[in-house]
Amino acid sequence: MKFIILFEDEANADPGIRETHMAEHLSFLETHSDNVVSAGPLTGSDGEGWGGLWIVDAASVNEVERLVHEDPFWPTGLRKSYTILAWKQVYGAGRRLIYPD
Repeated sequence: MKFIILFEDEANADPGIRETHMAEHLSFLETHSDNVVSAGPLTGSDGEGWGGLWIVDAASVNEVERLVHEDPFWPTGLRKSYTILAWKQVYGAGRRLIYPD
């Protein structure tokens, strides 16, 4: 099952946290590439960093939560919160993935 995870960053977090932990965070994502399909930062309309987004393929919400809490960014205070949403992909790579009647 696919999930979208939206991360909201802590507005008052140390501006250097992301840079300090980025290499470890990227290594974590690479290690978990069987589950984490895509990941990247989000920016608000004001150009300021807002948080991040992951697309995850996992068997359960519990598995997704485990990944979130194992991410090196999690214990640093960078992340304020996260939301996990189940996602049914119906279109990708230029083609339909479902065929309704």
